[in-house]
Parts: sequence; C-alpha cells; structure tokens
Amino acid sequence: MADRTDNRPPARYRELTLDISARLATLRTGVPDVMKGFGELGRAAMADGALDKKTKELIAVALSVAARCDPCIGFHMQALTKLGASRQELDEALGVAVYMGGGPSLMYAAHAVAAYDEFARGSDI
Repeated sequence: MADRTDNRPPARYRELTLDISARLATLRTGVPDVMKGFGELGRAAMADGALDKKTKELIAVALSVAARCDPCIGFHMQALTKLGASRQELDEALGVAVYMGGGPSLMYAAHAVAAYDEFARGSDI
C-alpha cells in the first residue's frame, strides 16, 4: 500500500487493517520468532513512560504519514481513536509530519484525516 501512485486513500481503513491482520497471521505461522519479537518491541515502545500512550500513538501516526504507509496509518489511527485523541491533537501531529516530510507527507496527512474520520465515527469491526 505504501507509495500509491494515484495518491487516493484506501476506501476503508477498517477493511485494510482487517486484511493486513489476516495476512500477518500467515507470517506468525511462517516466522513466529520474528513476529513475536516485533510484537514485544511494539508493546515496549508504546508502553506508558515519560510519554503516555496517546502521545506515542500521535508520534506513530506522524511517522506513518512521513513514511507513506497506509496500513500503518490505519493501525495507529485505530489505537489513537481508542485512546480518545481529539481531532486538534491529530491535526497538530500531522502538521509536524508535513513540516518534516514536505509535500508527500501532506498528501498522506489527508489519508490520516480519512482514517481518523472513519474510526471516530463508530465502533471497531
């Protein structure tokens, strides 16, 4: 999904995250140690510390935008909306992503807004 040439966000981020999750299940079978290690890394990186989980998810969304990773945007936006992030908090994080990543990040900031709107509208599937 990264570096889409048409620059349109996925039609539905919920469907994207479900599809990617199913594909990752295959990797959990094929390379269980790698996937276990990645999961542990994620839990350690996102645990409350000097920065709370919401702040860390805002950083993760901004990095997802800068990296132009739609699945990353979906997963981190899902977590961020569960943590109660406001649209203003998201907008400010996206502003930093655009500042650091330029025009391409601006286009993916629009993708992140679409993901926020989708996840903020309703419950998870």
